[in-house]
Amino acid sequence: MATDDDGRGEAYETEYVHTVYEQIASHFSSTRYKPWPIVERFLKSLRDGSIGVDVGCGNGKYLSVNPNVFIIGSANLARIAARHEPHSSVVADNLSLPHPLASFDFAISIAVIHHLSTPLRRIQAVRAILELLKTASGGTGSGSQPAETETGGRALIYVWALEQKDSRRGWDEGHEQDVMVPWVMKSNNKANHKNRQKNKAEHREHSDHLSASVSGMHTQDGPSKACSDSQHSVKEKQDTSCAAHDNDSQQATSDSQESKTFQRYYHLYRKGELEHDIAEAGGIVLDSGYEKDNWWAVATPVVGTSAPASTNLYRTS
Repeated sequence: MATDDDGRGEAYETEYVHTVYEQIASHFSSTRYKPWPIVERFLKSLRDGSIGVDVGCGNGKYLSVNPNVFIIGSANLARIAARHEPHSSVVADNLSLPHPLASFDFAISIAVIHHLSTPLRRIQAVRAILELLKTASGGTGSGSQPAETETGGRALIYVWALEQKDSRRGWDEGHEQDVMVPWVMKSNNKANHKNRQKNKAEHREHSDHLSASVSGMHTQDGPSKACSDSQHSVKEKQDTSCAAHDNDSQQATSDSQESKTFQRYYHLYRKGELEHDIAEAGGIVLDSGYEKDNWWAVATPVVGTSAPASTNLYRTS
């Protein structure tokens, strides 16, 4: 992990986050296709015509969840997300977003900020997201609740949790929070396997034809000569078949070994840490919780008035 004051955070993340993702993007994308329930609920709770951003949109799976809102996705590698028309995607860095400030109704950042390698950079990333949101107008609404039209934009942020004792990883309180997580990418050898099977079939057909021809051979040298040639041909066939089998075994072993492991950096958030970072970044937490090994929070920018009470729209329990 890089430290706050040595200036190496960006270089560290380039090596252990961005470069890795560029290599595993297609494989990673194929395993990330189902929206998480709370994210889906958040997006579907938005008013029709809302405009927002998905910071670190990955493969863009959230861009089309609610067809009645418009989302601009951004990521260091946006070529996969670009397939989700009519939504837009741009190449951007979480700490240097190209969007206009105080202009959006909502934002989501799903499993992104935990890839930033220092506390300062993580807080800066949260601040960059909050700065994109419209601020509340300061109206009083009815009673103690602000009017819906007077609330500011909302951001939903997800990060990986330290507390995962029931998961296969078994992380929990007391474990190191900055970890390298392996991603094993196996090569797709289906095409190679089909070609080898075809070659094997052609080889068997050729060998069987050769053996049959030799067995039925009649020459002036008599049966003993034919028998000798036949035995020699069968021996060649057996040797060739053994060689082919050995090659197949070696190729199968090679195929099983054709996988590569990439190490990707993660910061595991302990309970309450995400809320702390939001406050440090100048935000107010409207709601927060835990879902499937992740901490999440809904936040809005501070504007000097009391925060709206939580509506608990996103909780599953």
